[in-house]
Amino acid sequence: MNRIQVFTAAALLAAASAYQAVAHHAFSAEFDPNRPLVLKGPVTRVEWVNPHAWIHLEVTKEDGSTEQWAVEGGTPNTLLRRGINRNSIKPGIYIIVDGYQSKDRTNRANGRNITLADGRKLFMGSSGTGAPKDGADPTER
Repeated sequence: MNRIQVFTAAALLAAASAYQAVAHHAFSAEFDPNRPLVLKGPVTRVEWVNPHAWIHLEVTKEDGSTEQWAVEGGTPNTLLRRGINRNSIKPGIYIIVDGYQSKDRTNRANGRNITLADGRKLFMGSSGTGAPKDGADPTER
């Protein structure tokens, strides 16, 4: 390899590494541990993507109007290790989400537990990233 090829390869590697570092974040960088919330509604979309899976749901407010919420879960690989896969949560099913709202107060949340219509609870949160020790993470017991 000549110097230009080495420089180009190094630059591409550095750019890819920087993108991954920015894309993945700690809980405390984006979500507020002092703003727990409960969201209820049907799933409208599921994004099984890295670095975090996202579940979108339609929440009916007290006045009868609806709003869309996006709920962040762990990485797809982490969820798979917990027994959660693409078929576990599908559009149309009704779920209850226990989580924490985003710091910017938009309709985004970190989902700790998701309760399905049959009563099963799925732990969706990320551990060791600044998320509160709220008893939701089975590895913390």
